[in-house]
Amino acid sequence: MKLSVGLKVANSLSLTPQLQQAIRLLQLSSLELEQEIQIQLDSNPLLEKIEDQNTVESLSTLEDKESADLTTEINADHLPNDLPVDTEWDDIYTHQSTALGSPEYEEREDNRQAELSLKEHILQQVNLLHFSMVDKLIAYCLVDSLDDKGFLDAELDDILQAVSRLLLEIDHDEEVEHDEIIVVLKHIQRLDPIGVGSRNLAECLSIQLDALNQNITYVAEAKCLLKCYELLISNDLNKLLKQTGLSKEQLKSAIDVLKTLKPYPGLEFNQQESEYQVPDVVVAKKNQHWQVQLNPDILPKLRVNSFYSSMIRRADQSDDNVYLRNQMLEAKNFIKSIDERHKTLLKVATCIVEHQRAFLEQGPEAMKPLILKDVADEVELHESTVSRVTTNKYMLTPRGLFELKYFFSSHVGTSTGGEASSTAIRAMIKKLIANENPCKPLSDNAIAEMLKKEGIEVARRTVAKYRESLHIPSSSERKVLI
Repeated sequence: MKLSVGLKVANSLSLTPQLQQAIRLLQLSSLELEQEIQIQLDSNPLLEKIEDQNTVESLSTLEDKESADLTTEINADHLPNDLPVDTEWDDIYTHQSTALGSPEYEEREDNRQAELSLKEHILQQVNLLHFSMVDKLIAYCLVDSLDDKGFLDAELDDILQAVSRLLLEIDHDEEVEHDEIIVVLKHIQRLDPIGVGSRNLAECLSIQLDALNQNITYVAEAKCLLKCYELLISNDLNKLLKQTGLSKEQLKSAIDVLKTLKPYPGLEFNQQESEYQVPDVVVAKKNQHWQVQLNPDILPKLRVNSFYSSMIRRADQSDDNVYLRNQMLEAKNFIKSIDERHKTLLKVATCIVEHQRAFLEQGPEAMKPLILKDVADEVELHESTVSRVTTNKYMLTPRGLFELKYFFSSHVGTSTGGEASSTAIRAMIKKLIANENPCKPLSDNAIAEMLKKEGIEVARRTVAKYRESLHIPSSSERKVLI
């Protein structure tokens, strides 16, 4: 019987805690990184943040000055001979308003208050109306059924059932009729903003037309157009002229009146506050060269606390000493990971700028095709690492603030054998549509032919895909009536 020994060789890769931390920090945004640093500062006593020296010096100078002034007051060895006795307080003390009491501060306080929602805004007005208890209950149910556009998102029968059910719960015997719902709804529709609570767009525009000064020209013609609402939204000019009996000039003027109205009165209350992004990288042109640097405002300045590190004793295996030693090691590794993150970010950003110089100098139409693999091969990193670096990181350029992902795009072949970036093609499509004749907008086929003349071979469906990604409607929807 033969005995054999089986050997198996395999390669395995284990991620050290330090490497895991470096990878995790790499994909954090600037805000998330700031939060992570604060967590580390709170949990590790050997890690500290370097404060701005100028700020420290100014604070110390201010403290010295205040102490000197206080000493002078205490050591004063004389008092004025003539003390104001029979005088009023206001004659001696002149009140000066502080910054907190200034109108500017009060205005800022008001500005910081949360804006009212659409429903809250309407309910405030409802409470000012002389409604009975039942009518007010109806109004509350109607307001509760408003959607984000300000339209009534419920049938009147459903509102009637809801009101009746609520009246039964409070043991109220009065019955509510359908006409009462309509009366309260008409009151709401004439509150601010005008047209809120409408059941469709035509009703909303009609209510706003009724609220206009009837002496305004072409209001009657605009009301006439709303009677043929389906033809209006379908852009059927010939049928509109035939059914309304209006001339082309009257039709055009009536449409101009409709354009002054608000089709969705509730949208202005749903505007979210702008989110401001802090750039991680700043690009500027100096001496005909594009320079790339990290934003100094978000660079954390960390170091190991010298006081606690001096307490660490060699060959001491006590619990306190082991704890300090481990914390110092974690602090050093964290600082090193932060440093590696910044080096990698700067390296990738510099590579992107080298590839996209034409974009920085000429605009989106000059964007070059670029994929993650191109940058990864050049900076000698893995594609996944480049993907982490470019996620939620922003670059400030003379042309605006862009996410690093923006500079990556697929390529489309050209007739000359070259490549064109999909971002550049989108920019060209946007420019062509912006310069088109609104009465005769360019179709996707026409845009494809125009791009072909520029040497870019794209199919009609590709143009449609790019156009839709830019949220540009089709040619039939872009066409103006006159």
